Formats: sequence, structure tokens, C-alpha cells
Amino acid sequence: MPRRFTIGRVPESTRIEDTLVRGYRQLALETPARPRDIVLRALDILLSSLFLLVSLPISLVIALAVLVTSGLPILYRGERVGRGGRVFTMYKFRTLRRGAERRLGQYLGEELVQRTQTEFTPIGKWLKATQLDEIPQFVNVLRGDMSLVGPRPIRPVFFDELAHELPSYWQRLVVRPGLTGLAQVRRGYETSMGEKLAHDLEWIADRSVRLYLRTVLATGWRVLRQSVGGLTGRRA
Repeated sequence: MPRRFTIGRVPESTRIEDTLVRGYRQLALETPARPRDIVLRALDILLSSLFLLVSLPISLVIALAVLVTSGLPILYRGERVGRGGRVFTMYKFRTLRRGAERRLGQYLGEELVQRTQTEFTPIGKWLKATQLDEIPQFVNVLRGDMSLVGPRPIRPVFFDELAHELPSYWQRLVVRPGLTGLAQVRRGYETSMGEKLAHDLEWIADRSVRLYLRTVLATGWRVLRQSVGGLTGRRA
């Protein structure tokens, strides 16, 4: 049965600042970096810069289409938990009606996917199907908020709750959240948070250039198939 997270269970004023999560954040900050992390960061900067440059024309077309079909804002801005527990603003092209996050904010996983269907803008479902809505996240990668590969970024209130429920969840704070990750390549939205965490921990333990490149290539192939499916109206 899909899980529903109740925001009221965690006071908004505490966010990720309660004692337990504060301790987890400190553990993550004290975890030593690896020499290969410098190589991965260099790959992040190189690949995201190239993609942003190549995708600039289509990004301008998408921005204009969002403006014409559903008005401002063009970008969705949402708070997410990053490395060391730092909260950053994640960017996407807006695919949902204004105020959708307020209406959907208490849901996660498959139930969120189902309820989102009624909130799409005129071109939102197409942007989501082709995954072109995620192009602005390459800016987050360039800024150092995210990596191309890592655990998917999560809202602060959900991180707070999951850190209490899953003892190893704090280890996600050791690395930057990713635009893609092992859990996204291997599993779907319906996968449990515990199973997704297992794939995230595999990445955190490995963090090799080889696994990074394999994940990027697998994601590129999956996005290409989904984009073709989205453009033709068929599910890839």
C-alpha cells in the first residue's frame, strides 16, 4: 500500500535541526573525502557544462512554451537536502499548476505519482514524459548543490522522518544528491524507500569513476527511450 507522509508529524520549525538529525549531519560532515571525489566533481562540471550548452536552444523554447501555456513562474523551485544536511534550492521547468506542491506535499512515492496526474499544466505531462523538465538541474550540478550521480534529492521534512525510520538513511548526506542514481536506473517510482536506500548505499560505498560513467550512460539511454515515447505518445 502506498505510504503517505504526514507533515504534521514533524514540526515545521524543527526541519532537519532536531538532535538526532543534527548528529547525523555532523557524522556526514566528519566523513573523510576520497581522492576520487575530486575526479567525479571534475566530470560533473565538464559534462553538465557541455549539456547546458548543447541544450540551450531547446531550453529557450521550453521556457517560452511554459510561459505561453501556463504563465509565470517558468521554473519550479523546491527545497531539498544536500550534502552535509545543507538545504538548497533545486530547479526544474514547471510542469504542475501553481500551488501544486502545497496540495501534494504530504505524499511520496507511487501515491504522489498518481495524484500528480491531475496537476499537470498543458505541456507538463509531455515535459515529464521526456524528462526535459529536469534540464535546469544541471545548473544545480554546476553550482555544487548536486552531482550527476547520487541519491535523488529529498525534501527536508521527508528526510527528517526517514532518518528516524531508517538507521542508515543519514549516510546519504555523505555525498551530493544526484540528478540520477543507481536506484533510478535499476528501479521505478514504486520501489520502497528502504530498497532505494540499498542502491544509494552501494553508490556511496563505491563511488568509482567506472560506476559513475556506467550510470550516466544507462541514464542517457533510458532518457532517450522515454523521450521518444513521450514524443510519440507511447510508453518507452
